[in-house]
Amino acid sequence: MTDPSYAVDLAARLIRCKSVTPADGGALALLAQELGPLGFDCISLPFGLGSDRVKNLFARRGQVGPHFAFAGHTDVVPVGDASAWHHAPFSAVQEDGKLFGRGAADMKGGIAAFVAAVRQFVVSNPAGSISLIITGDEEGDAEYGTKKMIEWMKAHNYLPDLCVVGEPTNPQRLGDCIKNGRRGSLSCQLRVDGVQGHVAYPHLADNPIVRLLAMLAPVNGIALDDGNDYFDASRAHVTTIDTGNEVGNVIPATVSASFNIRFNTEQKAEGLISWLEDHFNRVGGQWHADWRLAAQPFVTPAGPLTDLMKASIIEVTGVVPELSTSGGTSDARFITHLCPVAEFGLVGQTMHKVDEHVLIDDIDRLTTIYLVMLSRFFEEPR
Repeated sequence: MTDPSYAVDLAARLIRCKSVTPADGGALALLAQELGPLGFDCISLPFGLGSDRVKNLFARRGQVGPHFAFAGHTDVVPVGDASAWHHAPFSAVQEDGKLFGRGAADMKGGIAAFVAAVRQFVVSNPAGSISLIITGDEEGDAEYGTKKMIEWMKAHNYLPDLCVVGEPTNPQRLGDCIKNGRRGSLSCQLRVDGVQGHVAYPHLADNPIVRLLAMLAPVNGIALDDGNDYFDASRAHVTTIDTGNEVGNVIPATVSASFNIRFNTEQKAEGLISWLEDHFNRVGGQWHADWRLAAQPFVTPAGPLTDLMKASIIEVTGVVPELSTSGGTSDARFITHLCPVAEFGLVGQTMHKVDEHVLIDDIDRLTTIYLVMLSRFFEEPR
């Protein structure tokens, strides 16, 4: 039986920490204060310099295996127009069975649930280790958060057997979905150069838009493959086109466009870049491409970790979760280089929105699910 008041209260206290990336707002110190009395060694891991400096927290209880890890982030996105919220974004108001506030879903509610589960589980003084990998840099560029923490953990030989990330994975109800992988994300800013001129005298100009449109043909809403057992087809979409042209009778000198490719494990970023740059060269003319690889794709195949998570979710909710790799990127893309990883948390319908909220009962039920995961993991023979 879980302690319902503790998880909800901790979620509310975390929400009241104004931890908009890269600010910490006291959230990590609050977690350290909660975890220290439970026997956790809490290690502050700041990375980066100056305005890029980010606080992170690694907490571990126990020094031997088996080793279970939870991961999450305390940073949140900006609130936008605060006056559009029915309740102040960081007030953590409870109303109509819901907890309101920025980060309630993404993902302070999830962190509160796994801390509450750990709090109850360690009362029995289990053998083995539990780690919490908490970053303050997930919603930003993620350069000085989990990525650096994983490098630090490897260097210190802190190697969990598995990791559960408390991201809000469920689209409709608690139990709908486990994320066992994520697509890669590759962006490009493409500039094509030409010669400015009067549209009435096109022979005296060189319209770069003509070439740009030909260059964008393979990435304009196109499926790049057929997908596989874990992923839908890789897809590319043009997101901006801009000439800076304010009149209708001038051929511009330059034109730029942005596009993004969300790609599965059938593709590699290097291969996509090479393929597209070869295509740009075939179109011809002067061009320049700036590439940004935000994430490589990864998948944790169905197996011991997903089986453990599924059984725990079914036991508490009666819902059979599906395995999914949809959605954006997450810090699980870094953790996959450390150990098997999958994500399960609260319902994410309102994440990043005005009046972000979660059901209070869901926080308590998620706590119970995490508690069952811990019990099954440490009690099963190895």
